[in-house]
Amino acid sequence: MIIFNNVSKRYPSGYEALKQVNFHLKAGEMAFLTGHSGAGKSTLLRLIALIERNTTGQIVVGGQHLGRLPTHRIPYLRRRIGMIFQDHRLLFDRTVYDNVALPLVIGGFRPPEIRRRVRAALDKVGLLNKEKSYPITLSGGEQQRVGIARAVVNKPPILLADEPTGNLDPNLAKDIMNLFVHFNQVGVTVLVATHAVGLIKHIKCRMLVLQHGGLIGDTHLRMMR
Repeated sequence: MIIFNNVSKRYPSGYEALKQVNFHLKAGEMAFLTGHSGAGKSTLLRLIALIERNTTGQIVVGGQHLGRLPTHRIPYLRRRIGMIFQDHRLLFDRTVYDNVALPLVIGGFRPPEIRRRVRAALDKVGLLNKEKSYPITLSGGEQQRVGIARAVVNKPPILLADEPTGNLDPNLAKDIMNLFVHFNQVGVTVLVATHAVGLIKHIKCRMLVLQHGGLIGDTHLRMMR
């Protein structure tokens, strides 16, 4: 599903964010990407979603070689990827419903299908009763769950999350992580970048460890269902 083959990313300033990273994440697998601040976690996720392009090496996502993908095909790739950010990136002048519906509107879905999918996604994250609310009225944990609902409303086969619990208290953070486990249990490939190693120990799944841009650890542990 996601293959990194000797992938490096060097910025024009000369800073090398990733250095010859190799791993293969299979379809339906869940993994955590860990490491210190600045280790390259966010860069790696951005390369998968083609927010940025790698400098050397090869990245394959869902059978597509990203280095060969023309710019006009990038939006179609991203429809297969749900992306969750630490800062939520919600539209505060739109309701919760409208925020979650946005990917479907862009994708040209018909209104009845949009309503069905949005309500189903909000129900999965426990926010169906907030669909008419505005993000500014929600707690940080609720805003993050809106971001998750928006990421999964298009039913993408891949879900990426960049430090999704960084601003949440431990109990809320655990609830968010359990949501990712739930999505993985129904077949979604999940990759979560986090520095909160203590928070994910109870989940017991694969852990990829970055240090100064290099992959220094790849531990396979059986998921506790």
